[in-house]
This record gives sequence, structure tokens and C-alpha cells, in this order.
Amino acid sequence: MNKLNRTLANCIRALSMDAVQKANSGHPGMPMGMADVATILFKYFLKFNPKNPNWMNRDRFVLSAGHGSMLLYSLLYLTGYKSVNLKDIKKFRQLDSICAGHPEFIPNSGIETTTGPLGQGISNAVGFAIAEEILKKKLGRDIINHKTYVIAGDGCLMEGISHEAMSLAGHLKLKNLIMLFDNNSISIDGPTSLAVSDDYKKRFNSYGWDYIDINGHKEIEIYKALKKVQNAKKPTVISCKTKIGYGSPNKSGKASSHGSPLGDDEIKLVRKKLNWHYKPFDIPNDILKNWREIGNKGIKIEKRWIKIFKKRKNAIDNLVKNNFASSIKNEKKLAIKEIKSIASRKSSELVINSLFKKNNTLIGGSADLAGSNNTKTKNHTIIKPENFNGNYIHYGVREHAMCGIMNGLALHSKLIPYGGTFLIFSDYCKPSIRLAAMMKQQVIYVMTHDSIGLGEDGPTHQPIEQLSSLRTIPNLNVYRPADRFETIECWENALKNTKTPSVLSLTRQNLKSIRKKYSDNNKCSLGAYEVLRTNKKINLTILASGSEVNLALETSHELAKDRIYSKVISVPCMNIFDLQSSNYKRKILKETNFIISIEAGSTDCWKKYVGKNGLTFGIDEFGKSAPYTDIYKYFGLISKKIVNKSKKLMGY
Repeated sequence: MNKLNRTLANCIRALSMDAVQKANSGHPGMPMGMADVATILFKYFLKFNPKNPNWMNRDRFVLSAGHGSMLLYSLLYLTGYKSVNLKDIKKFRQLDSICAGHPEFIPNSGIETTTGPLGQGISNAVGFAIAEEILKKKLGRDIINHKTYVIAGDGCLMEGISHEAMSLAGHLKLKNLIMLFDNNSISIDGPTSLAVSDDYKKRFNSYGWDYIDINGHKEIEIYKALKKVQNAKKPTVISCKTKIGYGSPNKSGKASSHGSPLGDDEIKLVRKKLNWHYKPFDIPNDILKNWREIGNKGIKIEKRWIKIFKKRKNAIDNLVKNNFASSIKNEKKLAIKEIKSIASRKSSELVINSLFKKNNTLIGGSADLAGSNNTKTKNHTIIKPENFNGNYIHYGVREHAMCGIMNGLALHSKLIPYGGTFLIFSDYCKPSIRLAAMMKQQVIYVMTHDSIGLGEDGPTHQPIEQLSSLRTIPNLNVYRPADRFETIECWENALKNTKTPSVLSLTRQNLKSIRKKYSDNNKCSLGAYEVLRTNKKINLTILASGSEVNLALETSHELAKDRIYSKVISVPCMNIFDLQSSNYKRKILKETNFIISIEAGSTDCWKKYVGKNGLTFGIDEFGKSAPYTDIYKYFGLISKKIVNKSKKLMGY
């Protein structure tokens, strides 16, 4: 590399090793190894403006190898982002520092997504690239035409999510997606040869990617590769052969530089070898000035873009305008007019169909199974390779990648993605769902076949613990509607809650209608509400969700025959109910001494409501393969057994 570029790269190396050393924690090796590649990318190719980190048409830079976070923080500080200063870097990995151990998404900061779980950033980057193609079709190339760059390491490419995401990216021919593969052949345990013998070139070629081999420390090779991909016809991986911990005389190329500070003595040797004769965290003004000039280049580029954008702003606003209220209202009216037994997955399909009659930012999809989870309607247009003039993505049997990609879609420009699968396969989705909740992204998961009610497919496909597990994730709303009207209201909530992802847990089997009167008031927005009271004065509260609300109603009526009076509370969303006022929760839960709950799944999450004197009716073992009515009977989820046990509880 020329002298200046080498100095700029060494600046990243110095900041990274100093921050890790001061924190006595972190991963110095990756930033030191990829500093040369990052310098050439940011200086000559990356389109960005530190003065406006949210510029719509900026290139996206994703650090999938999130453990190398000091690479990102160094770049943000050096190029002039206000979000990261030298004090923040000195507080690397400390409480409340923006320079967290792994990058954490913060709006308007330059940190595009939360990464750390390896491979997640790759799937997010695929989502960014898809979003770019969709919006380019909607708004035009003069408004949207940018690239997504993702740095991935050996570990990222070992993770299953990377296989899923890269396969779909190749299928869709995402030409503006570039992966910079930090091919250093080192993991924490040692050389990657301990566990991997992949032929990466053949692997990527089979996905439909171009593959370029370079020396990640030779400027001319880095530059030529990045220059070549500016006119790519398909996604490209640039395999950068690097030395982890580059510049360290004793630890370069070794696992010892991966996940531990280099140590004071070794850092002194690094400074000598790199000819970096400055104190820790000391960046000379002339070097910092050169970096800031790199950052300032984007200001002029954005100014030219703004002139074009302003001329078309009104038209663009109309193209991305959301107006869900009228669709929701119409569906509510139809639900009351057409009262009938209907599966909540079908109810959801009717809502989706209505929403897609009008232009909006919803992007649908499914991990296969579209015909079963009812996520695709006649109003959808399929997104295909090289044709992104659509609103529905066939993700294939790739649940984990689907959810990671949806995070990218949401992060890119506030598209609202939803994706379907069976609830049981939420286990494949959970890492990405968790990150969506952490990042406060509006992502909607349509998860059907939500209980033993799917019947003959048996215990492998019958969710038991999944609802309880999902409900424990902070900032995630898990909805389990009891009928068509509740399904509409749950969709309405999911569309209104812009900083919370939502799970819609839906049935395969038909459900009787419990709401028979029209109301503009969204009762599901309370999380729990009363649907039946058999007497003014009652002595039992029955809590239930989804398909079991009908069972609760039947139980309540049976108890009333023996003059045992009760109220039935539908609990479509525990997460929302728990946020209600103390007075409201007291009204729901404290009216009676006895409380029971009914749900065809794990009982753990209900115990906080029923208390020590209550009963939980559910399933705390794996299901059975049989017609669903037989399975409900087998597990005692029938009114007769619930009535008898409730009577015993109350001393009757």
C-alpha cells in the first residue's frame, strides 16, 4: 500500500488494539487484519455521509463478524460520525458506551444493524440488498441505486444461516451485494482446518455468486476487486486472504490474537513494527484530517441527490404511503356481517388480502408453506430474479434466513416485512426474532398450526413450549387471537406498533366467533379483556387464549348450570397485558379468589396469573399423532374435565 493508505489503515489497527487493551476484553485480531480492506473501501468506493447517517441512498456497510466491532467504531470516529468520539472508544465495552462489545443498532449512528451472533449480518445484508432492488423499482434508479457491503469471517460462513441467506441471494441475483470475506483461516479454537475443509469458490459459485481471490493486504488487488464489482451482474464475494492480528510480531496469524488483548509488551512491538510512534489513542491531526476528508466526500454526493429527490418528493411520498385504517375497518365490518367458524390462519389471509388492495410498504413472504400458512393472496406479485416489481418473497425452506432477511428489510428503509411458517419452526427463527426485538424493528411473523390442533402431523409439528419461550423475549408481542375479529385487531396492533416485532400465532382448525358486535375500540390492544360473565357476582375467573377461548366459554356455561358463576377473559397478548395499569390488571385478576387458565401448550407462563390457589390446564409434555379432537380429549382439554377439577378447586 502507498504510505498514506498504510498510515490510515494503521490508525484503525492502533485504535483497535488500544481499546481492547484498555477494556482488557475484546477481539483485536480481526480489525487489525481487515484494516487495509476497510481503508480502501471507505476511501474510494463506499458512498456515505457522516453528517447524515440516515441518507436513504447511502451504501450500507454491515459488520457480520461483529466481534471485530472496533473496526466499525474506528471507522465511524475517523470519518466524522458524531455518534462515536474518542471518549466513547476509550470506554469500549463499558456500561452505556455506544462502543459495545458487539455492534448494537442505534438509529442515526452509522451502526446499521446489531451483529454478534455470527452469520446474522449476512442475512441482514441480503435483506438490505433486496430492499434496495424493491425501492429502485418503486422510486427509480435516480433515487435508489446503492450497494450493500458486508464483512464476514470464517465463523460467519460456518453458520447455517449464511448458507440459507447466500443461497437465496444468488437465486435472486442481488448484483449490488458484495461480501468481503475475511479469509484468515483462524477461529478462537485455532486454525479453521480443525473443522472446515470447504472449497469456498465452488461453494459460492454453486450459489450463483461471483468469487474473487485477493491478498487482503495489497492495495492494488483490493482496489481492482472493488472496482470490478461496481458493475457486477450477480452477488460477489471478495475473498480477502488476511493475517489476523496483522502487525503483531508474535501473535499475527495465530488464534492468540483473536479474542484476547495483545498485552502491553506485544503492543509496544506492534507500534515499532508499524512505525506508529504515538501514544495510545493519540491520532495526529494530519492523519485525522485525511480521514475526515474521506468522510466529507459524501456531502457533495448527497447534495446532488437531494436536488433530484426534492423534485419528486410528493410522488415518492404517495408511493410509500401507508393507509391501513380503512382496510382494517372494512375487515371488521365483514367479520361481523359474515359470522362463521373460520381458522385464524384463514382470518389472517383475509386481512392480508385486504391490505394489499392498496399501495403500502408491506412486503410479504413465507418459508415455503404459503398454501398452509395463508400468507400469499391474489393481490400479491412475486419477487423474482432480476424482477423486483413485486411485494412477496418466496424464501424457500429457510426459516432462519427469512427472519434475518426481514430484519434487513425493516432496517433499510422502514419497509414492513411479514413472513410465514409454522409456530413449531419458530425455534429455527428465534435468534433473528430476538435481534428484531432488541433493535425495535417492526417485523411481523405469521406463525400458524399453533397447537395440538394441527392433529395428525404429531408431536414433531405440535408446538408445546414455543409460546412460553417467545413470550419471554423482551419487546416482542406474541398474539394468539380467538376468532376472526380478534385476528383483525391483532393485525391492527402489529401494524401500529412500529418499534415492536409481532408474532401472530394462528390456528389450523376452525374457531367459532366470540365477538359478534362491531366496535372500533381495539380490545386486543389491552392484551386481555372480558368476553363473558355468567352473573354479576362471580367466584371464578377463567383465562384463555386463541382456540381455547371457545373451550373456556363452554366451561363457563357448564359451571353456570350448577350455579357456579364465572367470567371468561380472552388473553390475546400477555406481553401487552403486563404493561397495563395496576388498576386494570387488578380488575381482570383480583375479582375472584379462584383463577384457572386454559391453553393447549406449556402452562409455565400462566402461573404468574393463576397464583398458588389456581389451576393451569395445558400440556407440559410432547403431543400425540391423532385427529385433533382426540388429542384434546387425551390431554384433558375438554369442558367436562375442566369443570370437575374447577369444582374440586373451589370446594364444590
